[in-house]
Amino acid sequence: MMYPSLIERLKSQHKAISAIISTVGEERLNYHPEPGKWSIHDNIAHLATYQPVFIERTHKILTTDNPQFNRYKADDEAEFLAWQSKPIPVLLEKIEGNRKILIQLLTGLSDQQLERRGLHPKFGNLSIPEWTEFFLLHEAHHLFTIFQLAHSSPL
Repeated sequence: MMYPSLIERLKSQHKAISAIISTVGEERLNYHPEPGKWSIHDNIAHLATYQPVFIERTHKILTTDNPQFNRYKADDEAEFLAWQSKPIPVLLEKIEGNRKILIQLLTGLSDQQLERRGLHPKFGNLSIPEWTEFFLLHEAHHLFTIFQLAHSSPL
């Protein structure tokens, strides 16, 4: 079952990005805290490109018996690398558009469909609501990282 707080977070959690970065300057948006670590912009690009991956995985769970997924690593994905150069307003539009697709997909599933499972390499055999919880917690981790980068000591 998609419990109410899961649906509410799905509908609204991503909207925090705009609020968090609303007063952040361009230099801070592109600041890398250390070599190999993502900037605020990179984190937003990741969120924009991971959502379609999650939608695709959900479709695979719905059409394949217990599919197994590899760990997703954005740095290896051509889509992520291409979207890193997009301006933040474009990334936010992509996130919003894909979130509408995701909400429609997940809230339209029957109880039987929600119980379908897919194998995560670390967390095991997860139902669609459990995959959705994982997706939202992963997103929240990046929101926290964005918050930290936005509010860390001056450059």
